[in-house]
Amino acid sequence: MQNQDDYLVNLFKPHQGSMVDELSVIIAILAGWGVMNFGFQILLWFLAETPSGEGILSRLTIASFPFNFWFTAQFLPLWFIILCVIFNLYLDRVSERHSRKRDRTYE
Repeated sequence: MQNQDDYLVNLFKPHQGSMVDELSVIIAILAGWGVMNFGFQILLWFLAETPSGEGILSRLTIASFPFNFWFTAQFLPLWFIILCVIFNLYLDRVSERHSRKRDRTYE
């Protein structure tokens, strides 16, 4: 029978061991998502030359599409997939490292 504390999860006070590493991976992935999604909007706002929001990034074109359209329509979904792959790779590493610690196969 497992202890009742094994089922309690607090993101602000994680258990020692694998949960701390998993939480750091989650925070890093969320930070990468936030920087790309909200950072680009802030960058557009800073580089806007007119009150309607037109600037150098809206004048640039990639494959005859404005850069801001290309970034939002094509790069951000691709970025989401990249983040999912990175998340799974790091989470597998964390799980493998902590399972070896539990099994003591690293000794």
